[in-house]
Amino acid sequence: MKRRIKVLLAKLGLDVHNRGLITVAKELRDAGMEVIYVGNSLPEEILSTAIQEDVDLVGVSSLGGAHLSLGTQLIQRAEQEGLRQDMAFMIGGVFAPEDGEELQRLGFDGVFPPGSTRDAIVKTIEQAVAQKRA
Repeated sequence: MKRRIKVLLAKLGLDVHNRGLITVAKELRDAGMEVIYVGNSLPEEILSTAIQEDVDLVGVSSLGGAHLSLGTQLIQRAEQEGLRQDMAFMIGGVFAPEDGEELQRLGFDGVFPPGSTRDAIVKTIEQAVAQKRA
């Protein structure tokens, strides 16, 4: 039997705009994934929880403007701790298109701007996790 995808979702930093991430959490749950939502967290807290919960994917949301600085910290720490080979990392939120391109260059496996569909998010997660598990 195939193991369910286990996802950790967090608000990156002190951003309090959580409605979108809560909606995504429900959609992922409805798609058959196990979802852990930790709310506002800094990169080290997110990674500590990801390790403890043995997740397949870390998804963060940012609408407060700290997506590049905190996103960079998250990916760099994940690389330092050897997590990038086993865990996928995704980010969504409101940011300029060029910032989305920069987030991909930093190493996020998926970047979701406003208007991203449930199907696109689920498909990207499934593909990224399958690649990490292979």
